[in-house]
Amino acid sequence: MFTNTHLLVVDDHQDIRDPLAAYLRRHGARVSTAVDADVARALLLQQAFDLIVLDIMLPGESGLSLCKHVYEEIGTPVILLTAMASAANRVAGLETGADDYVVKPFDPSELVARIRTVLRRLQRAEVGIARPTLPVKRYGFDNWTLDLEKRELLSPAGESIPLKTSEYRLLRVLVENPHTVFTRDQLLDMTTEGFTHSFDRSIDTQVSRLRKKLESDPRRPHLLKTAWGNGYFFTSDVKVLA
Repeated sequence: MFTNTHLLVVDDHQDIRDPLAAYLRRHGARVSTAVDADVARALLLQQAFDLIVLDIMLPGESGLSLCKHVYEEIGTPVILLTAMASAANRVAGLETGADDYVVKPFDPSELVARIRTVLRRLQRAEVGIARPTLPVKRYGFDNWTLDLEKRELLSPAGESIPLKTSEYRLLRVLVENPHTVFTRDQLLDMTTEGFTHSFDRSIDTQVSRLRKKLESDPRRPHLLKTAWGNGYFFTSDVKVLA
């Protein structure tokens, strides 16, 4: 049973949307529904959701476009629904930021299991990052500051650099484990939710975005370096700030 879980189901087919919402409610979830991306965007401005079940083939704005917006601007996990089962379509969906992909027709019990898994991985990502024994509020590295309470990155000039949820999680893992080489799979396990382990190149996108914010020349990074054939590591010494 879902407890205190608010789900958003976005599908233009009423014969799928309404029965699915009813099924999820029977499992204890609070469920809102939307017939297209415009309605979904309006709901996302008004309420917070724990997860979005999103059909790809929507009238007007596509589900992939909405998924990309959610991934980049909100951070809510997304499970895509689609009738397209090819590997290329799955990759396209996951590359927009989706956490999982379910092909129609589907068994509602399978979708429930996948929702639980995504939410469980999200919870683990939030609490599973290695932390020092004493609570830490801020880290300093190379004249940068990462404020954990505010989830804020301050540049050497004191400028606040916006971080999306995925970027914050990745940077925090690296800052709390400097000089440690992590494989892509390890970084995905510690920073993401969902079945993304088979598409480990998605972590490269997050690294690229962080480099653009941290590095004076992202093509020649000196803070977030590549361990060729292995993954990535953070080169700077890190201090705990008062």
